[in-house]
Amino acid sequence: MRELGWIEGRNVAAIDYRWADGRADRIAEIAAEFVRLKVDIIVTGGNAVLAIRKLTSTIPVVFAVAVDPVGSGFVDTLSRPGGNVTGLSIQGPDLAGKRTELLRELLPGLQRLAVLANVAYPAARQELAEVQVAARALGVKDVPLEIRGEQDIAPAFEGLKARAEALYIASEALVDARQVVINALALGAQLPTIWGVSGGVQSGGLMSYGASLPALFRRAADYVDQILRGAKPADLPVEQPTKFELVINLKTAKALGLNVPPALLARADDVIE
Repeated sequence: MRELGWIEGRNVAAIDYRWADGRADRIAEIAAEFVRLKVDIIVTGGNAVLAIRKLTSTIPVVFAVAVDPVGSGFVDTLSRPGGNVTGLSIQGPDLAGKRTELLRELLPGLQRLAVLANVAYPAARQELAEVQVAARALGVKDVPLEIRGEQDIAPAFEGLKARAEALYIASEALVDARQVVINALALGAQLPTIWGVSGGVQSGGLMSYGASLPALFRRAADYVDQILRGAKPADLPVEQPTKFELVINLKTAKALGLNVPPALLARADDVIE
């Protein structure tokens, strides 16, 4: 925002930050607070959009990250969002097949794939379905681990080692806020993991493949700039990512006793050693 000429205390009165920690109740509280304060614009992630839309149809909303903005009901279409919401999509469900293929490349003998998804979030449900389709196409049995809250995460791993050989995590706010816990549980069960966000690998996961989140957040600032200068969210098309990253954690691979194929390593954008 500073690079675009918006400086707090000069031409922006204040920039208020809130962290919901992946909790639906906290998201609702923050949404109500911002609407009550009559802020000029709200920048958020996908999980909070519906909570905000229930409370206001006038305050502009920019989502820096959304798994499936159309399927989740945030916007009418990508080209014509309509309403007071626009932003950037990470094409989460669309990449499910690619992530499944990457796991199969790492584990040629993969037969059973666990999929951790917060089914309270529509886009995560859709991603779960996409992974199931992709797994079956590869002759891999899917083992769905459906959660609805933090309290469901640890129980989902009970006895999992005997039922699965790898773990796919459908990224959204709840699981992303619990990356360290999920990775520790997966490592304890000796399960290679694949995430949709690089933070999942930086916090101990094995692999991730998805859009560059820093690039998306920087681009979200451009949306905010345009809206503050008079543009309407309804007229700003939702953008899809152009940069995708494959990140591999060799420390985790070693802890799991895995040898990452050289061809896969050569394609990685970042390797943690």
